[in-house]
Amino acid sequence: MPSMVEGRWVGLPVLVLAVVGLVHAAPASALERRAANEQLQTPPASVKRLPKPGEDTGPLPAPVEEMRQAILAAAHSGNIEDLREPLDWNELKPEVAAAPGEDPIAYWKRTSGDGNGREILAVLADILPMRAAELPLGKDLENNIIYVWPYLAEMELDKLTPAQEVDLLRLVGPAEAKAMREKKKWTWWRLTIGADGTWHSFKKAE
Repeated sequence: MPSMVEGRWVGLPVLVLAVVGLVHAAPASALERRAANEQLQTPPASVKRLPKPGEDTGPLPAPVEEMRQAILAAAHSGNIEDLREPLDWNELKPEVAAAPGEDPIAYWKRTSGDGNGREILAVLADILPMRAAELPLGKDLENNIIYVWPYLAEMELDKLTPAQEVDLLRLVGPAEAKAMREKKKWTWWRLTIGADGTWHSFKKAE
């Protein structure tokens, strides 16, 4: 309690200053609590946003780029036997439409329009220079990503931009492009490589 000295309340100024201090301190505490709450609600900067199909994501991871370049080199050689090198980099052969146990090279030769597999090489030479779509495989988006060529295989084909339409027409031609847009379904070739450089698949979409 304030005391009387010569008829004055000597403790009153101290009491007033204390109350003023509390009034000014309260907003600061509220702001601190608000900032703390915002930090809790804001996702960490390290969480990777999965890009939309066709979005330019910059350079591919080194193992993915190494496998892509190896397949492209074989495609440009004109000799489908050169695909054996990237095939042999895999612990397991990539998934193709061949029968179980059938050699992928033999299958591609047998099903290629020219009989030597060059039609297959032409497909690879067309799709691999394009951007890839990125798909999640599991919960760890930083490390478990599947890269899909061409990116169009993961697009909504009835909602393409003019530039994407050009890519589609360049790959499959007007008739098949129209059919896929009407079905709203990708029905052409699709190649996938994992983030660790594993060649997972290369076949026509079902």
